[in-house]
Amino acid sequence: MVPASRAARTIESTAERLQEDLSRLEWQKRALERELAAVLAHLTSVQRALGAFEAVLEEPSDTVRQEPTGAAREEQPGAERAYGRLTEQILHCLAQAGDTDVRARDVAVALGRATDSGSVNAIRSTLDRLVGASRVRRTGRGLYRAQCP
Repeated sequence: MVPASRAARTIESTAERLQEDLSRLEWQKRALERELAAVLAHLTSVQRALGAFEAVLEEPSDTVRQEPTGAAREEQPGAERAYGRLTEQILHCLAQAGDTDVRARDVAVALGRATDSGSVNAIRSTLDRLVGASRVRRTGRGLYRAQCP
């Protein structure tokens, strides 16, 4: 038979190890939850981008063109029409996304435009103008959705 003092030490030692395990497991759980949240956010973004790509691929190829940017656009005749065409392409992309929040970068990718900061900012500016005109809803920081009819 084990003496009472030795049994108490064994129980105390086991309890300390279990407490350490509990602390480690709680920390690991929080880390995994953060990682899962990041993966889910990325998954949602990829799904939105794929949905937008599918919408663009369903259009005839001659209707989706990369618009000129910067000063070159201002020098070309019919620059207002190019701006209107981009606006309509953005509205179409958001309509195809349906009830999904879309980022400016996702729209740029779906339209086959460059994804550098200048190009994405041009899309974002157009989205912000459309929000101001009540044609698009801002659903969160950097998130846009087609306006419900």
